[in-house]
Amino acid sequence: MHVVATAGHVDHGKSTLVRALTGMEPDRWAEERRRGMTIDLGFAWSTLPSGTTVAFVDVPGHERFVPNMLAGVGPVPAVLMVVAADEGWMPQSAEHLAALDALGVSYGLLAVTRADLADPRPAIEAARAHLAGTSLGAVEAVAVSGVTGAGLPHLRAALDRLIARLPPPAVHAPVRLWVDRSFTIRGSGTVVTGTLGGGRLRVGDQLELAATGEPVRVRGLHRLGVARDRVEAVARVAVNLRGVPKDRLARGDTLLTPGRFRLTELLDGRLAGDPASDLPATLTLHVGSAAVPVRVRPLGVDTVRLRLARPLPLLIGDRAVLRDPGRHHVSGGVTVLDVNPPPLTRRGAAAARAQVLTGLDGRADLAGELRRRRLARATDLTRMGVPVTADPVAGDWLADPEYWRGLGDRLVEEATRYVHAHPLEPGVPVEALRRMLGLPDRGLVEALVRPPLALRAGRVTVGPVDTLPEPVARAVRRIHTEYADHPFRAPEADHLAALGLGPRELGAAVRAGALLRLADTVVLLPGALDQAAEVLAALPQPFTLSAARQALDTTRRVAVPLLELLDRRGATRRLPDDTRQVLAPRTLPEAGAGVRAEAAPPVPPRRLP
Repeated sequence: MHVVATAGHVDHGKSTLVRALTGMEPDRWAEERRRGMTIDLGFAWSTLPSGTTVAFVDVPGHERFVPNMLAGVGPVPAVLMVVAADEGWMPQSAEHLAALDALGVSYGLLAVTRADLADPRPAIEAARAHLAGTSLGAVEAVAVSGVTGAGLPHLRAALDRLIARLPPPAVHAPVRLWVDRSFTIRGSGTVVTGTLGGGRLRVGDQLELAATGEPVRVRGLHRLGVARDRVEAVARVAVNLRGVPKDRLARGDTLLTPGRFRLTELLDGRLAGDPASDLPATLTLHVGSAAVPVRVRPLGVDTVRLRLARPLPLLIGDRAVLRDPGRHHVSGGVTVLDVNPPPLTRRGAAAARAQVLTGLDGRADLAGELRRRRLARATDLTRMGVPVTADPVAGDWLADPEYWRGLGDRLVEEATRYVHAHPLEPGVPVEALRRMLGLPDRGLVEALVRPPLALRAGRVTVGPVDTLPEPVARAVRRIHTEYADHPFRAPEADHLAALGLGPRELGAAVRAGALLRLADTVVLLPGALDQAAEVLAALPQPFTLSAARQALDTTRRVAVPLLELLDRRGATRRLPDDTRQVLAPRTLPEAGAGVRAEAAPPVPPRRLP
């Protein structure tokens, strides 16, 4: 199935032609039939000689109903331009063509009607001249009469040729169904209709109502008046929604695949039409079936920032029409370049932004988006219409490769600077580095950590620590000298304080491998664990705490935590009668930082300055 919209001046026979092609009445309202003029959108369909089904969206031609016309052609890929032979090119022909050009419609067919009333050749030549300079370009032309039927077989054949040139539909794309009608059927509930331009719908699918974000369920589907379990693009479709009041949906609303679109009230775009400086401050944006007032801020000669009166689910590359309803004038088209643009708060920001937009063409490009944004979540890019083909650097975050490498260099610089400024701290807090680098997520900092950096207990350390601040190193050397002959004796707390070794200084010395911590203020010389295991292995097995204390020539204050540490390291085993035995000779890693030695990573002894 394919969908074609009509376009052209009022009373040039668009509805008559659709009626002749399909045998169906496209005018739905009694008022339309009474006045002989289409007011709102009409729908009809027919089978072409090739067997292909074509559905027509018949649009009104009067200038008062241009918004209705734009709602009909917005989601449709091809157009049947209608011009009367006896009147030729007219003002609404021009406005409709300007709208089609603004939307970038490039597939079309010219039908010159009322060929039984006048020679169609002048009208064909004039219409082709107008079409040639637009997105439609050179189109096939057919002269017809909806009254006599002359030329209708040629028109059907031309429609077949037009449809054969259309690009294949994006059936795997997410659904974005622009609603053009909403009504209630007794016993069924709310039904909406629209042109399904991409994706597929199934009965039972859950969609998202863009206006509120609430989930809705597809209760039933109809295509061309026939119930279907499944409908694929491109198609005219009626969707029966479960449990949704009719007043919740109207023309211009959208049904979306959940999680695949981003609502935006602000966008940057490129103009095709009137220069940006000539645009009024307020216009109406027509996209899909929606018509939304927008405030216009020129950025460059052909680039603008638009602030929408209500958010819409737009993607990079979308085409829309800017129209001045007061002057009945199509100001031009706009190609969406960015649906999440940066704020313009600094002096000269608009000019700088215009320069950035100069290099954009409305085609979603992952590398380009990352180069401009530096960091972005994969889900956010997908919702903007950017295909994500790269792997995240952390969680859902994608990064520009060059920017990411620069962040790694900066991380080393900032961490090194911090460690030198705070030598007694156990590295740099990850949160502090996140703020220094201006990153939105601490997971990004953790992902950047590479040697010589290391991540420990929420802090980033800088390589092996070979030196201590001189006052601390001097105090540690003093302890080494005093206790070299008594490695299992620990300095008392007041002696440590007299040497200037408070909790922070002891922590730094333990992290440097210059001391071994057994408890808060109980420290021994490095290597004490291995020596203790050797001494205890020489005792009759098993041995008591008292025997161990005497063999080690130490106090109970040291012996108890020392034996407990040996138990945890697997060098000794405590038996039910509170005696112990040495399990096997082994080299034991030293205890790391922290009050409890077993909670710290092993740190080998390091030389002192």
